[in-house]
Amino acid sequence: MHQGMTTTEIFLLAMLLIFSIPYLIWRVFKTDYYAPLVVVQIITGILLGPGVLGAVFPEYYQFVFNPAVIQSLNGIAWWAVMIFVMIAGIELDLVQAWEHRFESGVTAGLALGMPLLFGSAVALGMLGFVGWIGPGAQSWQFVLGIGMACAVTALPILILLMEKLEILRQPMGQRILRYASVDDIAIWGVLALIMLDWDRVTRQIGFLLVFAVVTIFYRRVMIRLQERDRWYVGLIWLAICSFGADWAGLHFMVGAFLAGAVMDAHWFNQEKMDLMRHHVLLAIMPVFFLSTGLRTNWAMGGSAVFIVGVVLLVASVSGKLIGVQLAGKILKWEKGEASIIGWLLQTKALIMIIFVNILLDKKIITSETFTALLLMAIASTMLTVPVVAPKLQRMREIIFRSK
Repeated sequence: MHQGMTTTEIFLLAMLLIFSIPYLIWRVFKTDYYAPLVVVQIITGILLGPGVLGAVFPEYYQFVFNPAVIQSLNGIAWWAVMIFVMIAGIELDLVQAWEHRFESGVTAGLALGMPLLFGSAVALGMLGFVGWIGPGAQSWQFVLGIGMACAVTALPILILLMEKLEILRQPMGQRILRYASVDDIAIWGVLALIMLDWDRVTRQIGFLLVFAVVTIFYRRVMIRLQERDRWYVGLIWLAICSFGADWAGLHFMVGAFLAGAVMDAHWFNQEKMDLMRHHVLLAIMPVFFLSTGLRTNWAMGGSAVFIVGVVLLVASVSGKLIGVQLAGKILKWEKGEASIIGWLLQTKALIMIIFVNILLDKKIITSETFTALLLMAIASTMLTVPVVAPKLQRMREIIFRSK
């Protein structure tokens, strides 16, 4: 019977799996404390991928996730993540970061630099084994890419977790956003460096020059528009920038970030921006999570991938915590603050997953490395709330008793 189904019907069956399974797991098992719906969706994508569902039920996997369906899903996933990355770019608060530039620079620099160093050391070790570095990578690209993946902070997920912990609008929450904003700029800058193609460097420089000039004109136009028009023109701008970056060889997601980074958050109503992010996460980002899961690979053996994932997790978390502890000592923070900030800043899901998707697209890493990094991103994000919540509670009790 299933052989008579059309591609449209199979596509809708895939969409049913994408949206129903994570939601049921999230609701039935009440995972929200340690695994928000976003994390459950990523894990479900891995389970539905070739390494798990594809290994247990190969015929059904090949039927549902056939090339035509995957191509359709990928198109939705690309647009979803472009919008999401653009919103992340818009929400960067560089004005606040500049006003507190010494504090922000010291904290962001150490919070990024230490895990980058630790992750790069692990990557150097991985170079000694076959199957981890991609066929299109030079050694420095692989090492820098893995190091930066360990250093990434996922600003959008960080916002969601701080809302859950009820500190987003508090002074500490605003400080953490400043640190994460500075790190976000560094992350995309390093990615652009990794993506540099010396055979196409003229085209890439040309794109950046044209982008800088057109941005001036674009900003003047946007200032004169009403907000309802800004949303639509912003999406047109997103498509233009993403196309230009991809044409230049920098990857369309770099263009999506640049498209948002040159827009001012005050052009848009904050509640509408939050609602936009929520709707993107609700309606189309689950397709990206599924398409990410479909790219996982366990060909080297599950144990090898898990071991590398654990080593990367240790490098990432320890590097972030050590870096923020050093910043706390330099800046003379209150006792306990550095630990809370360090754990929150090591939240990785989404931005890190987007980052490593690009590395995989450009063949800088293999599918096995991608899988290990994906496991690391999930674990680091799941650790955040269970570790931070009791620390925050103790800090609040100390503050209450001191009054």
